[in-house]
Amino acid sequence: MTKLLDDLAGHYSSIINGLGEDTDREGLQDTPMRAAKAMQFLTQGYQQSLSDLVNNAVFESAMDEMVVVQDIELYSMCEHHMLPFIGKCHIAYLPQGRVLGLSKFARIVDMYARRLQIQENLTRQIAEAIEEVTNAKGVAVVIEAQHMCMMMRGVEKQNSRMKTSMMLGQFRKSQATRTEFLNLIGNNR
Repeated sequence: MTKLLDDLAGHYSSIINGLGEDTDREGLQDTPMRAAKAMQFLTQGYQQSLSDLVNNAVFESAMDEMVVVQDIELYSMCEHHMLPFIGKCHIAYLPQGRVLGLSKFARIVDMYARRLQIQENLTRQIAEAIEEVTNAKGVAVVIEAQHMCMMMRGVEKQNSRMKTSMMLGQFRKSQATRTEFLNLIGNNR
């Protein structure tokens, strides 16, 4: 791991020098290593697996009505510009005999968010992962995020938000189920 970290720091040093800065300057002396450590943290999802993360935290339950976990904060980086996108994730599922431990929803969101990708794929990955571990009758995921690649560069639109949704099983088949979920998360704002 140290070799990888040293290699990343070396690349950051080259980038900083390529911008015309001096990495020997007091304020930048430790920046390449700090940036390398930050990048490792921001992409730690590559080092995680769904089964290790869930760690058997799926429990038998007679609950068969909708379960909603909303406003899960997320921080990710777009694969196109390697700039952050920041937002929140809302998840619902219809259990059929098994429920997932509450903290695992946030951990699943973080695992997939801590990879370079686009929001559309992140939404799908989270939904499919929850479906896989719970065998739910349906899973719904909505993500709302602001993208720095659109805010800090390019068109520089500060108030834009992107919303994506993925509906599986009963959430896709039943308009009433989908509507109930969207009403519960207040998707009319």
